[in-house]
Amino acid sequence: MKLREIAHSRTGDKGEISNISLIPYDEKDYGLLKEKVTPEKVKSYFSEICHGEVVRYELDGLKALNFVLDKTLGGGVTRSLAIDRHGKALGTALLEMEI
Repeated sequence: MKLREIAHSRTGDKGEISNISLIPYDEKDYGLLKEKVTPEKVKSYFSEICHGEVVRYELDGLKALNFVLDKTLGGGVTRSLAIDRHGKALGTALLEMEI
């Protein structure tokens, strides 16, 4: 199944860092997200563009995950010509991941 079937995403970016949150539609799927969507899997999934560390923050009270991807935006949003790497595009790309 693709992540988009059980979750949605919010995103942001600053400089070379992309921030991607993953929020299940149903709280009961939060445990599955924690198990299947690891920082290592996210780094591997974005391996062509993510050249830094991926850190996952677990927001158990909100039932959400937040991933911070360093060195991912080709020099920064305002310096890169690759517009598809930024913001909402990466959140949408993550939702296509198979789990």
